[in-house]
Amino acid sequence: MNLITLVPALFAPAVVSLETVIGSDIIQMILHAGLMVKFVMFVLFLFSIISWAIIFSKWRLFNKANHETAYFFELFWENTPLSRIYDECDDLPYSPVAQLFRSGYAELKRLTKSSTPNASADWNSSGQPILDNLERSLRKSAIDQSNVLERALSFLATTGNTAPFIGLFGTVWGIMQSFRGIGLKGSASLAVVAPGISEALIATAAGLAAAIPAVVAFNYFNRKALVLQSEMDTFASDFLSLVGRRVFKGEMMPEETDE
Repeated sequence: MNLITLVPALFAPAVVSLETVIGSDIIQMILHAGLMVKFVMFVLFLFSIISWAIIFSKWRLFNKANHETAYFFELFWENTPLSRIYDECDDLPYSPVAQLFRSGYAELKRLTKSSTPNASADWNSSGQPILDNLERSLRKSAIDQSNVLERALSFLATTGNTAPFIGLFGTVWGIMQSFRGIGLKGSASLAVVAPGISEALIATAAGLAAAIPAVVAFNYFNRKALVLQSEMDTFASDFLSLVGRRVFKGEMMPEETDE
């Protein structure tokens, strides 16, 4: 046997095996499914693609947010001058706590500059309105940062809740078509029923495949968002306490007097 005849003989079993695998592959069953099942699969595919895009985006966001927040707290609790921390926050765009401080500090500067020239003597009387305005600014900033953290998480929740039912709808529709085919052929043998039902059940599997990662990711990222929101609330209280101590001592923030 020469080389020309030997090579096809060696690869013939692999070719037959590959054809067998492809013939029973899920893709083949999808291609042979009905139009409605194909449409359901397409919808679930879009849900899955968007969900995974959100998952990777949120993983990157929360990973950077945690690292930058840790660095911010390190700066803040080392008694770093507030003006320097404010400048450092330019390089911490993903940290919600850093952006909360940036908003509060900017509001504090605005309130201080709008005070009277003899502001240090008037702070005992005007301190509470200053703290009230600062608290409102911090609350608004915290809401904005929470919206950023929670953005697109609702889509993951929607996917987790609806994808299984969308897949179930495709399955029910496919089974209906299979039983209709049984009625037309007048035969209920396994060879007649099995292909249609197996194609229909793929829709349910696809629905679960889209829903399970979305639910797991939603719970994980929602927990991360709650932790960061709690850190924002704690920091807002600490920052108000810091400013309040200086206000009721009649002290102006040293960084504002220098600018």
